Amino acid sequence: MELRHLRYFRELGRTLSFSRAAENLHIAQPPLSRQIQQLEALLAVKLIQRTRPLALTEAGQHLYQHLDPLFAQLENLIAETRNIAGHRQTSLTIGFAPSVLFGELPDVIRALHSDGNTRVAMQEMVTVAQINALKTGQIDIGLGRISLTDPEIEQQVIVLEPLIAALPAPQPRRATTLAALSQWPQILYPAQPRPGYADHVLGLFRQHNLQPGDIHWASDMQTALGMAAAGLGVTLVPAAARQIQRTGLHYRKITDAAATSPIILSHRKGDDSPALHRCIALLTRQYPPNR
Repeated sequence: MELRHLRYFRELGRTLSFSRAAENLHIAQPPLSRQIQQLEALLAVKLIQRTRPLALTEAGQHLYQHLDPLFAQLENLIAETRNIAGHRQTSLTIGFAPSVLFGELPDVIRALHSDGNTRVAMQEMVTVAQINALKTGQIDIGLGRISLTDPEIEQQVIVLEPLIAALPAPQPRRATTLAALSQWPQILYPAQPRPGYADHVLGLFRQHNLQPGDIHWASDMQTALGMAAAGLGVTLVPAAARQIQRTGLHYRKITDAAATSPIILSHRKGDDSPALHRCIALLTRQYPPNR
């Protein structure tokens, strides 16, 4: 299938007339008819009811309704590609674990947008998926919480963010310890993929020779917080998540110095793009090392 097949069909769907569509496309009517027949053969569906007046089939209507947005996206992509080639604009795609959005990342994105020369796209994905997406060129930067070793990827810790405990209310407001929390059923997330943030939390308990109690699994942080509010146990979350307020949920500081979670930046080795360096500079400015 070629773009001209879709372009010709879009004009035919708009005019519902082979003669008017051919005139608008500046081609003869027989070649237009052959192109539409080729498109139908390639899709193995009938798109046109060749009646008087001409009508689109149900499948033809579906295809026609999606062509305008498709061509608009294509035109935007072409314009962006020309801007990047002419050094008028750079493109940066950031893969991010959902929990990092509760910190300073939105400020970084606004700063990247502010000069108008960087087009930023965001894709939500866990750290394991970020590594594969970096290697395939799907993203340019990954922001996650798990340290992984790959010969093609560089990682650096931007900040060690304190963890807090989310417990069902009512609870005393005073700080708590990992030892005290290990007596609670643990709500861990995500269940998949592994390794993930859940392994980081379990590792903290192991470092202190602690064995947590029963384990409940959640798909993500929001679900884990909901389960904690429902009284199923405790979940450890980054401190920035405190802004998520739920009825029946209390947050408590954890006094153990090791109770932190890193925000880790990942990128391809050898990537020397200005947009990457600017993003790293903004991140390190937003997350000071002595925080």
